[in-house]
Amino acid sequence: MAAPSQPQQATYDAIVIGAGIQGSFTAYHLAQRRRDTLLLEQFILPHSRGSSHGQSRITRSAYPRAPYARMMPDSFHLWQRLEAEAGTSLYRRMGLVVLGPAGDPELEGCRRSLGTDQVLDATVLARRFPGLRLHAGEVAVWDGTGGVLFADRALRAVQDVFRRHGGTLRDGEKVLRIEPGAVLTVTTTAGVYRAPRLIIAAGAWTGALVAPLGLRLPLQPLRINVCYWREKEPGSPSAGRASPCFMALGLSRAPHGVYGLPALEYPGLVKVCYHHGSPTDPEERDRLPPGTPHPDVALLSSFISSYLPGLEPRPAVMETCLYTNTPDEDFILDRHPKFSNIIIGAGFSGHGFKLAPVVGKLLCELSLGEEPSHSTAPFTITRFPGVLRAAL
Repeated sequence: MAAPSQPQQATYDAIVIGAGIQGSFTAYHLAQRRRDTLLLEQFILPHSRGSSHGQSRITRSAYPRAPYARMMPDSFHLWQRLEAEAGTSLYRRMGLVVLGPAGDPELEGCRRSLGTDQVLDATVLARRFPGLRLHAGEVAVWDGTGGVLFADRALRAVQDVFRRHGGTLRDGEKVLRIEPGAVLTVTTTAGVYRAPRLIIAAGAWTGALVAPLGLRLPLQPLRINVCYWREKEPGSPSAGRASPCFMALGLSRAPHGVYGLPALEYPGLVKVCYHHGSPTDPEERDRLPPGTPHPDVALLSSFISSYLPGLEPRPAVMETCLYTNTPDEDFILDRHPKFSNIIIGAGFSGHGFKLAPVVGKLLCELSLGEEPSHSTAPFTITRFPGVLRAAL
């Protein structure tokens, strides 16, 4: 529902900009701590303009990078807590297969993160999951905790619990101006709000919001083709609902990786996507000239013919989503270098949804001046040279 024309309250303990999954979890944690919190969203909810829409996301314990692997147990626990609070199921455990060349550094990182040796060779994989095919020199790692998060349902749940704890969610309000100070002022298309702390988690729009605050963050929005592929034999266990999720790493034909989820969203259609896309302006994401090539779709067609022979090699449905990538594909979770009461969460690089409960907790802790419950050293703004410039 659109926000009313007059603001109900001008002053809050905290303001969060961006009601995607990261901003919504940040607001949720602040409200849990009895902070009077305003959550602002520029679009009318629900919407499909950003990175948090759609029905499904992969979750997993397997992670090639240790900082994320260390966060995942906490994230699983916090998802379960939200399920209990919301009284709804948000996760289906289906397992995850990570496949790639034997000895690949990312694959080895995933294996180490699981703490147990769960390597499957081609024979074992073919017996357990006949829809997936390995090739010479490749192995698979099994993550029994992997599964599917119901994304749209999760976003609604965290926002509902936030409001139940007294939070205010105002959608259809675009932020026009942020004025720093001990008490910050945020001017939107519908009101003027003040708070001693501000958290910016605006996805692909974060760069434009922080530029007037003297920050030039290296954030690159990418247009992602979300592709669904038809089973040759609908309902067959080799490709359908009973299959696990999967990730393919270290393949020369797909350097950014391929991932897939079972046929849960559309009957008989399996979701298989390339973990990369084409640079875009978030305001122009869907305005593609006729005849625009889709090299990622050709790459996926080749991958499916080779690794998922039970699927038709042409996409039956194509949707779009946004990633917002940093150069190293690690998150930004940090205070503004000049204004310590402005906290920024950005650059989730296509792998942030599963970690949103922990990200929101860290952004909440940073905004309250608390010691973060996980190290934020890998996520500092200043790891990128030249980000701070004179404020306009």
